[in-house]
This record gives sequence, C-alpha cells and structure tokens, in this order.
Amino acid sequence: MKFIRIWPRSQITNYLVSLLFLCSVSAVQAAQTNSAVILLYHHVSDTTPKSTSVSPATFETHMRYVAEHYTVLPLSEIIAAIKSNTPLPDKAMAITFDDGYANILTNGHPILAQYQLPYTVFINPDEIGKQRNQLTWQQIKQMTNEGVEFANHTLDHLHMLERLPGENEQDWLARIWKNVEDAESQIAEKTGQSLKFLAYPFGEYNQALAQKVSEEGYIGFGQHSGAVSQYSNLAALPRFPAAGPYANMKSLKVKMASLSMPVVSTTLTNPERASSSLTAAQSITLDGDDVGLSQAACYFLGEKMPVKTDAKTLTYTLTAQLPTGRSRVNCTAPSHSQPGRYYWFSQPFFVAREDGSYPD
Repeated sequence: MKFIRIWPRSQITNYLVSLLFLCSVSAVQAAQTNSAVILLYHHVSDTTPKSTSVSPATFETHMRYVAEHYTVLPLSEIIAAIKSNTPLPDKAMAITFDDGYANILTNGHPILAQYQLPYTVFINPDEIGKQRNQLTWQQIKQMTNEGVEFANHTLDHLHMLERLPGENEQDWLARIWKNVEDAESQIAEKTGQSLKFLAYPFGEYNQALAQKVSEEGYIGFGQHSGAVSQYSNLAALPRFPAAGPYANMKSLKVKMASLSMPVVSTTLTNPERASSSLTAAQSITLDGDDVGLSQAACYFLGEKMPVKTDAKTLTYTLTAQLPTGRSRVNCTAPSHSQPGRYYWFSQPFFVAREDGSYPD
C-alpha cells in the first residue's frame, strides 16, 4: 500500500482548527505553537531486546492513538516547514525508526499502512542485507515505492565521538564525515533519496560534529527528548524514544502533546564532556511569554534539580556527577495559552570511558 497523504477526518479537522487558531493569535504566540514531535522506535517485536523494543500489540495501541489525535506528516515535510518557519498543523508529528531492522517491515509496516501513517527509517548501509535481522535492499526498494523515507545512520553504527590512537580532531572529523558521505551515497544510489538527514548513532554528537553537519547542509537528529520548532538546533534535533521503558501510554501521551521550548541561547554548547563534573550553573534564555517559567522543573537521572527562573531565563545546577556514557537533563514548563501542554527542553551529555571509548 502506497502512503498517499489522505488524512483521516479527525486530522483534517485538527488541521483546520490549527489554521484558524494561528490566524487568531499574535505572531509571537503563533511561533510558539508551531512545533512538532518526533517519535523514535527501533524494534517492533516481542523477541528483541526490551530496552529498544515495543511489542506489535503496544505499537498498534500507540499508532491508533496517534491516528486519532495527531497529524502525522513525513519527516521531510516537518523539517521543510521548520526551516522556512511556515505553519504546521497543531499536534504535528513524525514517526522514525533507527537501525533498519527487518521487524519494522514485518511487524510495524502493516500497522502504519493500516492507519496511513508515513514514517522514516534511518539505516546503516553496510549492515543492510548482511545481518539476518536487517532489511534487504530489495525490501527497502519496496518500502520506498510505498512512500517510506530512508535516511542516514552512518555506514556501520559506529560511536562517532571515539577517536583512533593518535588521531587529532581534524583527522577524526574527516574520517567520521567520510563515513557519513559514503552512507549517503549508498542510500541515494539504492533508493533515489538523499534527504541529508543524519541520525547520530546512540544519539552521540559534539559541537564540532554538529557544526560540520550544518556546514554540509545536513539535518542532525539525536536521542534526547523534546519537541522541535524553528527555535531548535537543526544539527541536533530531539526525538522522544517510545519503546522499552518509554512505551507506557500514560507518560507518552504527555510527551506527544509537548511543545518546543523557545530557546534563543544556552550557556552549554558542547554536550561532549571531558570529565564527570559540571559544577557551574547552566542557563537557557527563552523567547515569548507563553512559557510558565515560575512552574518550571528540571530532572537528572530521575531526581528533581534546583532551578532559578526570571522572566526569560531558566537556570539549573547539576550537583550529581555525570555518568560514563549518555545522560541528560530534562526541563519542562507549562504553557499559559494551552492548558495541559508542556514546553520541553533536553540537554544531553556524553562522557567517554578513561580509554576514550563509549558504552553501547
């Protein structure tokens, strides 16, 4: 079944209501509501690692709810709208998968086709057709013909921040970028698509890599949380993981309804940290007046953190040590104009082992 964009009646109604709403509010308010959520999945299976899997039954529950309450668009359309700052439907959403597992086709695709929901798969070309649990290029061609988007997840799912012995930053970045370009070339050759979307394996990136992504005209996607908008860093867009421990519908509904925090500046620019200590307070400065900063809350490793706020600034202080590997601070604050919806900001951190390697 080809994914033609014939939206269910509920989604058309949502879109028309969104247009009327955008016409009726100020330009600042409109900018604040012009956000979308990107969901992230890996496996759709009962027999794969639980931490990155969602069962077919749970996935069907997710997609049924999404089809009833959200306007799902191809990821490429959402990115184009954000780049041009053009209106999106209220509660716009994109659905993505990482790693190109075969169970996306066998278990996930029929459900997505049933609800006519477009989606994007980030693949590692050197793994395609070579691992039994991976899609084949023939299957990818079939899915492409049915409207599925395929994008870059590097050639071989490497830890992009790891360096070879004696490798300086310039040589590291050149090696890593060749990997990205070779993957993009294979995807373009096999699918006819070159979206120049890069999902960082394990969500890991640093300031230098993000800058390279922007310079080369790519869009980068991480694995930290939050909605996306014109305020987002296009070299490191957040996505909400929706499998494993994050598959619970009660908490996922809150995340699906989230809004992109209108961040105009942040004191922390490099998520790769040389040590486990982050003693200085960190601040984000916001635009507009719809964020209920007086009710903001920030969390790290499940614990609430001390925060300070004023009219436009949220400051958090991290007292715990950063663990080796991946961690993040999540901050939320309610919307004044849209009761029950929360602005969401996520700051990831990446700390290597003593030998410079990263855990999977």
